[in-house]
Amino acid sequence: MFGNFRSKDTSANHGDKPELLASLPEVHSSIAVPEGAGFWKKMMAFTGPGLLVAVGYIDPGNWATDIEGGSRYGYTLLSVILISNIFAMLLQHLSLKLGIATGRDLAQACRDYYTRPVSFLLWILAEIAIAATDLAEVIGSAIALNLLFGLPLPVGVIFTALDVLLVLYFQQKGFRIIESIVASLMGLILLCFAYEMFVSQPSVAKMLGGLIPKTEIVTDPGMLYIAIGILGATVMPHNLYLHSSIVQTRNFNKDYDGKKSAIKFATIDSTVSLGLAFFINGSILILAAAAFHNNGHFAIADITDAYHLLDPVLGVSLASVFFALALLASGQSSTLTGTLAGQIVMEGFLNIRLKPWLRRLLTRGIAIIPALVVAIMYGERGTAELLVLSQVILSLQLSFAVVPLVFLTSKKAIMGRFVNSEILRVISWIISLVIIGLNIFLLYQTFFVD
Repeated sequence: MFGNFRSKDTSANHGDKPELLASLPEVHSSIAVPEGAGFWKKMMAFTGPGLLVAVGYIDPGNWATDIEGGSRYGYTLLSVILISNIFAMLLQHLSLKLGIATGRDLAQACRDYYTRPVSFLLWILAEIAIAATDLAEVIGSAIALNLLFGLPLPVGVIFTALDVLLVLYFQQKGFRIIESIVASLMGLILLCFAYEMFVSQPSVAKMLGGLIPKTEIVTDPGMLYIAIGILGATVMPHNLYLHSSIVQTRNFNKDYDGKKSAIKFATIDSTVSLGLAFFINGSILILAAAAFHNNGHFAIADITDAYHLLDPVLGVSLASVFFALALLASGQSSTLTGTLAGQIVMEGFLNIRLKPWLRRLLTRGIAIIPALVVAIMYGERGTAELLVLSQVILSLQLSFAVVPLVFLTSKKAIMGRFVNSEILRVISWIISLVIIGLNIFLLYQTFFVD
């Protein structure tokens, strides 16, 4: 399905096509890259998009799977987070390379090169993935507000709708402002989990051992199911669309050398930022292993349960507060990037421009309605199950973003001299096949196994 190209769109120079506007036109090429500057000045100019991508890898949807994995199986699934992060680093490299080399984000590239029915299907699937992501952010933020301030979950869900005003306000202030806000929230999350690591005192030997993959991850059905959930929660399909667009906010030379330099610096930014995301994701699982699994609490799969148990289990008074504060920062930072991804997907696939407030209300409304209904009818347990369901949906959508990305970046007619090397092409397709295989298994387990 993904290989059916339009023959009229096989030229290498796609950036000159008049029928499509630039991706995120209001901030396109708005951040200057200093000419002839040294490494660190250039690095600073390119630093930012990686952090926006990284917050998608630590959004509230990750918390549920990491907590369950740590409480049930200790440090064993830490290797799955590591492998997922390595997958993410490679896929985000392909995404940024596509955006820089072609001047098209992934949504625009799919619209350019695939037939209209295929492009339409990919758009629908991308919108579903973004709705699932937004759902996780809504639920995570509502849970955090409930834990910190006692707001009822339905009130917290409604309260998250107000962030549309905040997002719109900061979008008008320039892209660097959004990057600075996300960087600050990421810093807050890192500080919170640095404290959690200090008070939980995890076993260093067991942590290092957990980074080595075990055969039981595949042979134990329960462990494998959670491992697939971690993969689906870690590698986010909307981030592939997002990254290919926001790297184009940098105003670099569009010749070969300029693009080559931009790809190098953007890859460093992305890889370092995803390294920070690995630390946070790993910390959530390690905290669950040290605080719950090691103390006989093997069935903690709920963020609220984890919050209430942290202080008494660890014997400190601030662990729960920092845990909830990090969760709130995670939800709010993910909201900013989810908004941008929604705009990129709709504009890229459909080549239309909606007013930002209308686009934001549409995506937030799609997420709020099911979250509000479940919060009112089923309370905490219902929202926790809905959070897990959102991650299953994301996992199932992942293949439909990964396969086009790998396919497009492996075609010389599209990428020119920046086409994937043979070894990168092989590794990328292996990762794609692994993701597809795991998702087929997840479908089988979900619908055919009692």
